[in-house]
Amino acid sequence: MKKSTEIILKELAAKYPDQTQFRTGLIVDLGKSLGYSGKDWNPLLNKTNRVRIGTYDLASLLEPVRQIAVSNSVVASIPTNAAQMQSIVNDEKTYAKADSTFIAWGAYHDIVKIVKSDMFYPTYISGLSGNGKTFMVEQACAKVGKEFIRVQINPETDEDDLLGGFRLINGETVFSKGPVLKAMENGAILLLDEIDRATNKIMCLQGILEGKPVLVKKTGEVIEPADGFNVIATANTKGKGSDDGRFTAASIIDDAFLERFTISVDQKFPSIGIEKKIVIKHMEKFDYVDEDFAEKLVLWADIIRKTFYDDGVDEVISTRRLCHIVQTFSIFQKRDKAIDLCISRFDDDTKDAFLDLYSKVDADEYNPAEEAMEDNYDNTI
Repeated sequence: MKKSTEIILKELAAKYPDQTQFRTGLIVDLGKSLGYSGKDWNPLLNKTNRVRIGTYDLASLLEPVRQIAVSNSVVASIPTNAAQMQSIVNDEKTYAKADSTFIAWGAYHDIVKIVKSDMFYPTYISGLSGNGKTFMVEQACAKVGKEFIRVQINPETDEDDLLGGFRLINGETVFSKGPVLKAMENGAILLLDEIDRATNKIMCLQGILEGKPVLVKKTGEVIEPADGFNVIATANTKGKGSDDGRFTAASIIDDAFLERFTISVDQKFPSIGIEKKIVIKHMEKFDYVDEDFAEKLVLWADIIRKTFYDDGVDEVISTRRLCHIVQTFSIFQKRDKAIDLCISRFDDDTKDAFLDLYSKVDADEYNPAEEAMEDNYDNTI
């Protein structure tokens, strides 16, 4: 077995001591983080080790590695005194770019004030998918000119992903600082996107959410948060899980973790007037403006949302979905086809109901009072 493949196995054994089965993506990402390529990890991804599509059992290969680890540390090249370990960080600064399609609304001006204050002021933003939570934070940072580091959270996110870990660089094992430590040292805005997709592995951030210096256990270093460092998290839920099943991957976040956020913002969908401006902006972006279509789209979406909030339908049309329809409309130049293509992910009954509603809105046939009368009539039959 190649030396590089052995090193990948050692890292797997060290990071996942109780695990023998691994997804392809995890193995590939680990190999890349060590500076290797496909020829180094492909020997692990063979038919012999595959237990199902995309999953490989490496028990027979890991066992010898773990036996050696009992008498000799897996990362033997790491000095006994971890505090002497060289730490590195990516010095590249990242800034959000101003987007011409952005329309300021909702909590945007509050977020700008928070970013401008340079105070440590952890903020939790929740709301349905596609209503502009992440975009709002990004554009607030772009307006202020603040360094912006976005971390996409998922169930596999752990301390190594967030704070950093040991990496083999140029034949030397060094501690590579993760995005959280980088944001702390740079005084940047750290955006934890989709934080309700995380597991309890994010509890490593609990101390960081207090705005105090943090001891990095793996190196013994103490990282001081620079002025301007702040944490903003976005989520589809308020951290209590999703009772209606819309966000099945949403987890219940520990109360002690949630309590460390200073404020919580519940982001709703924009008003009809604001949403029409957003839709028009996207039409201008794709150089295909139809104000009448824009007006009917937002009215259609608003009716569906009101019905959704009244438990009349199980799906909702988001602002993001309207922007997708606009882009599709600029390609095919047909209203009904653009809508049809962009709502085909819904089940047939929902899709047909939405299309039928739009046909009424576009023909100026929709009358809320009349619809209510029809509903009442149906209920008496």
